[in-house]
Amino acid sequence: MTIKDAFSALTGADRDDVRPGEARNGVIHIVSLTLTKTADALIDPKLVLSWLLNALGAPGAMIGALVPVREAGALLPQLALARRVEASPRRKRFWAAGSAAQGIAALGIAAAAVAFTGALAGGAIVACLAVLAVARSASSVSYKDALARTIAKRRRGAVTGLAASVASVSVFGVGLLLAVGPFAVAITPLAAIIASAGAAFLVAAAVFMALREPENGTDAEDDDGSLAALVEPILSDAQLRLLVASRVALAVTALAPPFIVMLSAASGRTALDQLGPLVMASTAASVLASYAWGRLSDRSSRQTLMAAGLLGALVFAVVGALGLAYDGLGGAWGAAAAIFAAQIAYEGVRAGRKLHLTDMAEDAFRARYTALSNTLVGLALLAGGSFGLAADRFGPAPVLLAFAAIAALGALLARGLDEVQAG
Repeated sequence: MTIKDAFSALTGADRDDVRPGEARNGVIHIVSLTLTKTADALIDPKLVLSWLLNALGAPGAMIGALVPVREAGALLPQLALARRVEASPRRKRFWAAGSAAQGIAALGIAAAAVAFTGALAGGAIVACLAVLAVARSASSVSYKDALARTIAKRRRGAVTGLAASVASVSVFGVGLLLAVGPFAVAITPLAAIIASAGAAFLVAAAVFMALREPENGTDAEDDDGSLAALVEPILSDAQLRLLVASRVALAVTALAPPFIVMLSAASGRTALDQLGPLVMASTAASVLASYAWGRLSDRSSRQTLMAAGLLGALVFAVVGALGLAYDGLGGAWGAAAAIFAAQIAYEGVRAGRKLHLTDMAEDAFRARYTALSNTLVGLALLAGGSFGLAADRFGPAPVLLAFAAIAALGALLARGLDEVQAG
């Protein structure tokens, strides 16, 4: 079987419709994304880094800053980068540079974990994570353009979904080692895992530079260089406003895991030997769901967002109700089961919103649409830190019930989106 045959089978495309070089580019996308998605999971601030900072004795404020720094830091700088990406005929350079910088930052996190303890370790790791997040913004704002320029519509979801599933298999193996492996979970093994993530980012950068983009660049819209010109699409495009509103509501699927863990009656955040089951649950969900959500998004990213939002609403409602009724989830394995279900919903939201924006925007505006929507969602995620204060006062179960209502709203908003895969 040739690469073209395999690509056709993977994406469901007619072999004769596959453009010259598209199958090769598909392999490069899959390999690069597999490496970076694996690395992302190995340095997950919601699980891995929070456990690491606990073990190092870092202050609670630094642990609480991990998710906002990682999420908002990866989104907020994108608007400043949009024009540079639009003006470049080679989007792959931005993605590769961002991946390489993430690798260096991850190696810095590993070094800080081995060299420091307490507040010094926490400060160094949060600082390295901030660098990693900003570097990630360059990859994020350029990737949708690189994907759209090298892979045809109705095949993109299959490519990104397969990469997510393959990456999750490797991360599941790491989680299994943490749960039942031959070594005790401790700072040094975790630092080694994070260092391997750094290496994966660096290799991915090298692989992605082999991508063959079209020789012609896209014609960027002429404007006066002002901020007003950058934000104009959110004022003029009702569909973009609706997508951003839906994304903001569905962002609760990313915020929920720490609150689910808080419901566990196990020692959780202070017991490193419980990390393995949580990593296994999260990655098992990705293995099972990523490719399926990607294929569904190729048919209708709108329906994917609706289905994932409704699933998230159901999961959060059930988990929140159980938390209120039983004051916990039965330990780490109960939390792992809840995280498994929540992660499936999150994978659907991520697949649907990425592909919807990729397919709805024209080439000349895609980087700008990506940057603008991500910046607005990043601001919303910063505001989402207030849910932690609410959990301190009322407990995590009521917060999850609120998340259920918000996720349902996100699904309702997604219902008004156009079917951008049609035609």
